[in-house]
Amino acid sequence: MYDRILATAQKTPLLRLTRAGGKLEFNLYAKLETFNPGGSIKDRAAFNIIERALDRGEIRAGATIIESSSGNMGIGLAQACAYWGLRLICVVDPKTNAQNINILKAYGSEVDIVTRPDPVTGEFLQARLNRVRELLNMHPNSFWPNQYSNLDNSAAHYITMGEIADELESKIDYLLCATSTCGTARGCADYIRDRSMHTQLIAVDAEGSVLFNGQSGARLIPGHGSGVVPRLYRSGIAERCIKVSDLDCVVGCRRLVRKEAILVGGSSGAVFSALERIKAEITDGANCVMIFADRGERYLDTIYSDEWVRTHFGDVSHLWEEAGASLEVQYACSWAF
Repeated sequence: MYDRILATAQKTPLLRLTRAGGKLEFNLYAKLETFNPGGSIKDRAAFNIIERALDRGEIRAGATIIESSSGNMGIGLAQACAYWGLRLICVVDPKTNAQNINILKAYGSEVDIVTRPDPVTGEFLQARLNRVRELLNMHPNSFWPNQYSNLDNSAAHYITMGEIADELESKIDYLLCATSTCGTARGCADYIRDRSMHTQLIAVDAEGSVLFNGQSGARLIPGHGSGVVPRLYRSGIAERCIKVSDLDCVVGCRRLVRKEAILVGGSSGAVFSALERIKAEITDGANCVMIFADRGERYLDTIYSDEWVRTHFGDVSHLWEEAGASLEVQYACSWAF
């Protein structure tokens, strides 16, 4: 029993996967952050940042919350602001899908769309951050959650790691998580360090992301990778980084929904693709945990659309299909029966 919606962003399920990875000699688990009330791991950070700022008096009555988001963080903040009666202006860019924008508006949030990338870096993220600073100057009683440097972000994921550790009695040999603001990786890394755990943290980053000394490049999947290095990032935050492509994200998502009936978002597909790449290296009997950050419903027009996939990658259905039918045809057949 909970007394408010914000309190439900915790204790998400840890699911043992038995099909997607094929025959494995180690234990494979997925932390399903899709069960958070707003559908993503960002709910934890959003709720924690707003609540802690209220406790410290950093957010005053009638304040305007202003943040840059590719979608999920904005939705988490929209929930928190709706609950606390705060105004939210969410700065997004053209890669933010229409469904996320509609969800933000449904919560009563205002959406400010940046239409052009930053002229210096060529990145939409930098352009969003520039716009946030402009809006902060326009609204004197305003607060920037600044998910890219706010330690209340990573502190929320310190708790996420604690939940995993409790479930597995701290016997976690490998942990794979996607990177963007680095809030999840930082929080998990801090927990591992503080308890002297022997967990190998593997960061899964996007090709085209500047994290882990990467080169900036085009990326299709929102919320995975970063065009700027956030302050939450630190050298040695992970023992290893695996870079994955946009196509890897698609393939990982499609394989998961086929094998495990789990509909997840792009960064989760990236994490699963990274696991596929290294599973032969994982020791027998080890406990390996993947963090699945968000739901797949927000990617129905992209990752789960055969037309979108063909437009961007050509005919690559052989990478996940077994029976030869498209994803849409298989769904139609299931309803027919």
